[in-house]
Amino acid sequence: MEGTQAFGFAHLWGQSDSIIRTVAILLLAMSVTSWYLILVRSLRQLRARRSIDAVDAFWAASDLNDGLRRLQTQAPDSPFEELARQGAAAAEHVRRHTHQETLGGKLDADEFITRALRKSISLSTSRLESGLTMLASIGSTAPFVGLFGTVWGIYHALVNISASGMATLDKVAGPVGEALIMTAFGLFVAIPAVLAYNAFTRANRVELSELDAFAHDLHAWFSTGARIAPLAEQGKEGANGKTGATRLAAAGAA
Repeated sequence: MEGTQAFGFAHLWGQSDSIIRTVAILLLAMSVTSWYLILVRSLRQLRARRSIDAVDAFWAASDLNDGLRRLQTQAPDSPFEELARQGAAAAEHVRRHTHQETLGGKLDADEFITRALRKSISLSTSRLESGLTMLASIGSTAPFVGLFGTVWGIYHALVNISASGMATLDKVAGPVGEALIMTAFGLFVAIPAVLAYNAFTRANRVELSELDAFAHDLHAWFSTGARIAPLAEQGKEGANGKTGATRLAAAGAA
């Protein structure tokens, strides 16, 4: 037991020089940063799952204001709420200024709304990708930082062995094994960061595709007063009368 403790982290820290300690502190900082980003983005992904139900509630609303209130209640500060508000603001701006004999009165409503929706999606994309670059950087560099610590630790151990003149197995195994701990530490930091980066990238891709589909529906509604219903719902709409989206369009037109 005492022999095991002699080659533990405490012994490694005690016999290491300033470079090994700096590498260890750097890896610890990278690990803390990585797990912080993983926790924050995981909580955000849990909140993002409610956005789909919020979009359905938006289209089932009686009017535009009611739909925006539902988005604010069920998915506050989400990209879907921001997209709907930006589209509504752009449509209102066009409605107020296209009946005037001014330069603003010659605005193309369709193009103006499209630009507003694209700007909102671009800003949402930037927010969704926040932190992913850091995760990717940690995942790609942490193994090499740990490897550098290992190489320096082995070099430091060999110098000490050479100075002492004792190169027996019991003298070599301990220092070399302690140096290899830095490689394990680097992998411990890198593997969760890489897995989290891949998971969050896929989740962002799915969310952005849903946001893009919502933007197309909003553009169609603000431009024509009707949402483009999926093919599976078109037959149902014809059989059952007005859907929530149609009621929303009728209320907005009124």
